[in-house]
Amino acid sequence: MDSQPTKVPQAKQVGDVRSRWEWAEPSVWTQRMLTALEQGVKGGVWFSLIDKVFCQSNLKAALAKVAANKGAAGVDHVNVEEYLGQADENLRKLGEQLRQGTYQPQAIRRVYIPKLGSTQKRPLGIPTVRDRVAQTAVVHVLMPIFERDFSMFSYGFRPGLGCQPALDRVEELLKAGYRYVVDADLKRYFDTIPHERLMQRIREKVADGRLLKLIESYLKAGILEDLREWTPTEGAPQGAVLSPLLSNIYLDPLDHLMAARGFEMVRYADDFVILCRSKAEAERALDEVKAWVEANGLTLHPDKTRIVDTQTEGFDFLGYRYYRDKRYVRTKSLEKLKESVRSKTKRTDGRSLAVIIADLNRSLRGWFVYFRRCYITVFSRLDGWIRRRLRSLLRKRKKLKGISRHGADEQKRWPNAFFAKAGLFSLETAKLQAVNPP
Repeated sequence: MDSQPTKVPQAKQVGDVRSRWEWAEPSVWTQRMLTALEQGVKGGVWFSLIDKVFCQSNLKAALAKVAANKGAAGVDHVNVEEYLGQADENLRKLGEQLRQGTYQPQAIRRVYIPKLGSTQKRPLGIPTVRDRVAQTAVVHVLMPIFERDFSMFSYGFRPGLGCQPALDRVEELLKAGYRYVVDADLKRYFDTIPHERLMQRIREKVADGRLLKLIESYLKAGILEDLREWTPTEGAPQGAVLSPLLSNIYLDPLDHLMAARGFEMVRYADDFVILCRSKAEAERALDEVKAWVEANGLTLHPDKTRIVDTQTEGFDFLGYRYYRDKRYVRTKSLEKLKESVRSKTKRTDGRSLAVIIADLNRSLRGWFVYFRRCYITVFSRLDGWIRRRLRSLLRKRKKLKGISRHGADEQKRWPNAFFAKAGLFSLETAKLQAVNPP
């Protein structure tokens, strides 16, 4: 192959250790521990970690993150504000339970949220606030241990990485001539991760029996669904704090396998693509993935996994649609924004125009930040569509019949300049400013 395998980053041994691990929780990862992390502990396995989990300073840092993320109450109906109201006592009790080994996670409340572009719904697990704090404390302890050796192929739920670096890498490879793409989809990945195989991967680096037992208790925590509680035998529930790290741990061997084989894979959690220079190379990559997935108790979605020639068709990844070497907005992502705009611009909305525009702007600015690198035409079309919805709302208030059309509304009653003066965020203007900054 023409390309060289992407290398796993190795820890450096010079300079300030803390600066290289600035994201690591300082109440857990002291300078001494970070130095040991970089130099490598004996046998590559860590012992005596549970005391780092139940340390009060770690639990307090974990609670601060849970509070910042807010989120709904679990099966005990205790919300974040109520838990914070007795924070000292709650953390003292939680720490004591973890220290004594009497802690048991409560059942996870399962809800279903709409799945964009589908009549199906996505399951979401909501642990109690107490359990979210405990899981966050565990993540503080485990993350650096596994992050040290994670592959550069993996971008999801990792410090300093994320969607944009993953998207940039895909675009870079497309422009370099990687025209064939293995567009892979793992069927119900989070619900089907084999528990024992996952625990074995954790044991490769962690030998603290009490911490391993705690992690296993999360995997086997009851699921409360439709007033019925059942115990899962596989999977890591989406919505649980620990699940993203566990999902990366389980797929990490696949990342390293594809690197060793010389394939350019870009993975964000369970969503990944493999970019190749030829169809034959793509077929070999798909064969490798199929073999690994089957051997590790997972399933590729038969209808959603395919090889794409980007010169003749597009593929979707992380909300974008790629065609040739350009980014467009995925149809489902575009519809999601439109659904949001429709809900904020109903003709029966009684709020003032200023309030409606302020509400719209919050959605539009956030959407633009993520999709700002799309091909420019989408922004002007969306701007026009949003202004037409606002004109229809204003026509209703003036008791005018019909909907907004080109003509008097646009040229005289409420021209584009009217909305600009009212402060409406313009996607097209923002795009032009991003391309040609002042």
